[in-house]
Amino acid sequence: MACPVLEEPVDREAQILRRALRRERVIRARLDILSFPDDCLCERYRFSAQSIIYLDNILRPYITHVTHRGHALSSLHIICIALRFFANGSFLYNIGDAEHVSKATVCRAVRNVTVALKRLLYSFVFPGHRPTRFIKEGCHKIAGVIGCTDGTHIPIIAPSVNEGDYVNRKSFHSINVQIICDAANIITNVEAKWPGSVHDSQIFRECTLSTKFGHGEFTGYLLGDRGYPCLPYLLTPYPDPEPGPQQRYNLANCRTRARVEMTIGMLKARFQCLQRLRVTPERACDIIVACVILHNIATIRGEHCPSEPNSSDPNHEHPDPPTDIQDGRAVRDTICHNHFF
Repeated sequence: MACPVLEEPVDREAQILRRALRRERVIRARLDILSFPDDCLCERYRFSAQSIIYLDNILRPYITHVTHRGHALSSLHIICIALRFFANGSFLYNIGDAEHVSKATVCRAVRNVTVALKRLLYSFVFPGHRPTRFIKEGCHKIAGVIGCTDGTHIPIIAPSVNEGDYVNRKSFHSINVQIICDAANIITNVEAKWPGSVHDSQIFRECTLSTKFGHGEFTGYLLGDRGYPCLPYLLTPYPDPEPGPQQRYNLANCRTRARVEMTIGMLKARFQCLQRLRVTPERACDIIVACVILHNIATIRGEHCPSEPNSSDPNHEHPDPPTDIQDGRAVRDTICHNHFF
């Protein structure tokens, strides 16, 4: 029986070879992100240096890693890696090459920042940072309006579960997102959890905000297009307007609703990842909400939108408008009679 204390010569030689051939750990040089001018930062990350510092201050408690290892990513770098993904929507390895990190690091950074931003949803989204009376003053074309609502489809890759539910009328897979905004292009409500096959009217009917309006928790009206039913708190255009007050009402409704179409265009122009998300539907919904919060922060802080947004969405049409509710038609007729005669 061999002595258990003695090592085999082969094992000893293998240890010597492993030590000799062990590669030295190479730490990639970190980018000094804040040394870039603001125009370069806005092009890469959609935020100026001061806004990136602001994001670092509010997100640091949720994304900082408690570790004693050297060369750990700072919270600022984690945020900028995620912002770069949101801004251009490229593949993870492309983001990693640009930021001098690995693909796995980019994936973790995007996930951590997305989850951290969702914690701030009620700080930057409805009821928002502005009182309702100021929102009504901004939507002055129709008295009492506190927001405009519309839907937009965010393309995704085909999911492995319930794939057919995500195919919309344009025959591509998507998440149907409900957006409500005010006159300042600030998104005051977002519903990002419904497959592309679900109609806008169903999303609004089943959202929490609709229930709150129905219980009288908000005083004012929302404006929607013909994809929604006319409700006492949701005003839509007349389907066949008569000359005079009804036509003037429809014109005011259309001009005011253009704000939400512009806001959706700004959101997609700022964050190119929303052109097509290559993640699961659950992760896609989280990223959409994170982009909405970042859009509001950028709007509040006066960040420049990278390109002129397109106010129309070719992927969002309503061939079959829902039936209007009688009480909603009565409210619409009253507003038309009192303000457009």
